[in-house]
Amino acid sequence: MSLRELYQEIIVDHGKQPRNFGKLANANHCQAGHNPLCGDRLMLYIVERNGIVEDVHFEGAGCAISVASASLMTEAVKGKSVTEIDKLFDLFHHLVTEGSEPEGSLGKLAAFGGVAEFPVRVKCATLAWHTLKAALANDPDPVTTE
Repeated sequence: MSLRELYQEIIVDHGKQPRNFGKLANANHCQAGHNPLCGDRLMLYIVERNGIVEDVHFEGAGCAISVASASLMTEAVKGKSVTEIDKLFDLFHHLVTEGSEPEGSLGKLAAFGGVAEFPVRVKCATLAWHTLKAALANDPDPVTTE
């Protein structure tokens, strides 16, 4: 199995069986996100204490890239500080827009490296991430990729 096939398998798996899917009753941050171009919609629920994301879940529907990105993002940010999440956001955004990352810095998130070849899919891949940043900043407005 090639690295590209493995990455595609990860995206398909998380797109069909997303992790951390469902409402989080004790969330202290909630944020809606919408990508009108593709129709992706999500609601992000976060438990954050003392600058650390203890838990994060999402609900919603969208294309496989959007759902897989939200699923993998929830796994990647649990237990991380807001500062660490900001750095991870920057690395992920660079990956999906430029197609490269510092070796091994993103783990399973590296599966989205191919998104850079399809600029229209960048909004699908980054919707959950932009929604996460807005939620942690207590932005009252829903996130849109428009």
